[in-house]
Amino acid sequence: MKDEREILKGILDIHVHAGPSVANRAVDAADMLKEAVVAGYRGFLVKDHYFPSCMGVKIVQEHCDARGVEIYSSMALNNSIGLFNALAVDAAINMGAKIIYFPTVSSKNHIDHHKGTFVGAGKMSVPETPVTYVDENGKMDDEAIEILKLLAEKDVVLGTGHGTAWEIDHLVEKATELGVKHILVNHPQFHIGASYEQMTKWANLGAFIEINVCVFTCGSKLGTLGDEVIGEMLKAVPLDRMILDSDMGQNGNGSPVEGMYRFIRVLMDKFGLSEADIDLIAKKNPALLLNV
Repeated sequence: MKDEREILKGILDIHVHAGPSVANRAVDAADMLKEAVVAGYRGFLVKDHYFPSCMGVKIVQEHCDARGVEIYSSMALNNSIGLFNALAVDAAINMGAKIIYFPTVSSKNHIDHHKGTFVGAGKMSVPETPVTYVDENGKMDDEAIEILKLLAEKDVVLGTGHGTAWEIDHLVEKATELGVKHILVNHPQFHIGASYEQMTKWANLGAFIEINVCVFTCGSKLGTLGDEVIGEMLKAVPLDRMILDSDMGQNGNGSPVEGMYRFIRVLMDKFGLSEADIDLIAKKNPALLLNV
């Protein structure tokens, strides 16, 4: 009889909140590597909201027993690194960062959603200056545009971050116009307020649409969205434009690997996805996005 957990072999989880971080995490990058090795993962990407993950990832990759598992890094353009800071982006890319995210925790949309109580901020004490980068007329911040030009030049992935659906819509359009080839729309069903029609539009423009284990009640202890959202997303977004990742690592939320396995079982048992479908959204599409 086939081991059902074989489905985990080859997974590339491109959204893991592994420590070290300003907030307590369930796993750090070395812990996550151990779990990934046991599960047979191809790799994972470490995301942090406040600091580039490049240095920690590089040390773990080179000094721990990775057994072929690749660890990737990223950086989010929040106030803590100078917002739309081209020098910081250039440095992160040269340190191996695979995804550069537009504002997440510094986004006004994020701050309004959490009402100043974001647990991922740890003991950060300096108040955030809320960021919007597209005005009511649809004009994008000039410095933000320069970052998009840099990502296009360096052929690095744009993560759309935690802006409003209005901001993300203009961001995806402008990034496509400027030649950014790799775009990941972060959890449009959570925080962002995107319609399913917008998800379809962004997929048609060539972006990948993220479906995150963490935000669903069937996926994690912190999840708030019901299964019906999964069904609607599967209708709106072609599987060849969808990426499944965990978005886990929060303290008290359990193992990202176990969360991924639980969610995969839901996708297969309740929504009829095949093993080939899972291979596409959790293995092939993430590798295509990262160009690895």
